Amino acid sequence: MHRRLFLLALTSLLVAISARAQDGAGIHHQHDHPMEQEQKSPAGEPPTSQMPGMQHSHMPENKPSFIGTILEHTTSGTSAQPNSVQQPMFMLDAGSWMFMFHGEAFFNVEQQSGPRGEDKVFSTNWFMPMAQRRLGAGQLTLRGMFSFEPATVTDRVYPELFQQGETAFGRPISDGQHPHDFLMELAALYDWKIGEHALLSFYGAPVGDPAMGPPAYAHRASASEDPIAPLGHHLQDSTHIAADVLTAGLAYKSVRVEASGFHGREPDEFRWNLNSGAIDSWSTRLTIQPGQNWSGQYSFAYLTSPESLRPAEDVQRMTASLMYNRPFKNGSWATTLLWGRNHVLPAGENFNGYLLESTLHFARNERVWGRMENVDRTNELLPGKQPEPAGFEERFLARVQAYTAGYDHDFHFLPGLATAVGAQITFYNAPNFLTPFYGRHPIGAIWFVRLRPTGNAHSRH
Repeated sequence: MHRRLFLLALTSLLVAISARAQDGAGIHHQHDHPMEQEQKSPAGEPPTSQMPGMQHSHMPENKPSFIGTILEHTTSGTSAQPNSVQQPMFMLDAGSWMFMFHGEAFFNVEQQSGPRGEDKVFSTNWFMPMAQRRLGAGQLTLRGMFSFEPATVTDRVYPELFQQGETAFGRPISDGQHPHDFLMELAALYDWKIGEHALLSFYGAPVGDPAMGPPAYAHRASASEDPIAPLGHHLQDSTHIAADVLTAGLAYKSVRVEASGFHGREPDEFRWNLNSGAIDSWSTRLTIQPGQNWSGQYSFAYLTSPESLRPAEDVQRMTASLMYNRPFKNGSWATTLLWGRNHVLPAGENFNGYLLESTLHFARNERVWGRMENVDRTNELLPGKQPEPAGFEERFLARVQAYTAGYDHDFHFLPGLATAVGAQITFYNAPNFLTPFYGRHPIGAIWFVRLRPTGNAHSRH
């Protein structure tokens, strides 16, 4: 009943907005294409058609705008990257609809050193189909996101030294990362352009990404070649899969303000089903795009009872990030600087995570990348895979560093699909008292094959 009422309310909201928008300022389209706008031309010249966000190297005046980037909706939820980022995807027009398919799949062989190091063969992957069309005076976007990791990551976890976050089968996950849910996002978005420089947006999702943090790591250009989650994931962007999300946002020129309500509990160990719950948590986010190559955000969220093992604990999460993307001939350079903090209530403890990651794409088929992290870890690491003792209380344990470097090369065996072969290595640094658990200088290494589309929205026409 709760889910049916949620979907009914979302449908009613979209219909009401569409009817109201008929008399307002609209998003202009040619040939009923949802992502095209009629551009004003000098007197005596015919108008031209351009998709918001489309970039032409020989026409520097046609640079993507922030509103155009929002309308593309190529990231998770309603998050934003710099306007100049080009997301790889397949695109197809069919009548009044535009269809997009975005995604990637990594096939990984992992080895780790030290007493807690493990080896594993697994796949990390996600797929995002999307459909867009004009609706009334605005744009309707329907989007799904799916992952087969519940099948390709056995035993509900893949090894990652010093990683922690979420619970499975009554135990906290330590030294490993849980797979994504099969249903990562099922969302409807409606964008209504009010005036020349303003955009009012609505987002509803039985499962989706509220207005919190930068794009999740799997969608960031700066992390595009790294197949595993950052250690700071649960301090920075883990809300990208939340139940029953409602978001409203207003963008004006290069600034956007958003607010979300959602269910705060983290997904459980049953990764094939659809979680649900009361809208008991909220978040707000300010995004600023000071230039074509820059994007910054600050966000705050109040998460009600996110962890099932500690239902009486709420979390206040703050994040701030700065993203930079520099496109150039046959490549680009994308970088993200990110801070996240969990303030746990009622204990009042703070846990921080700092991340700097960068990916350099050059010579068309070559990529090198790096990630540096400095994150707080709790004493949940100490029991390892053993149950927590009676009366256990989570407290600050140590600050851990991780340094990753990698390289891959794209091959083009199939039309429209890039197949990369690559590897990365991660060096960890931890206080000496953790040496009996992890060894003096633990290392993790991954060899992988990666599949991804080669097209992008900016080069569509």
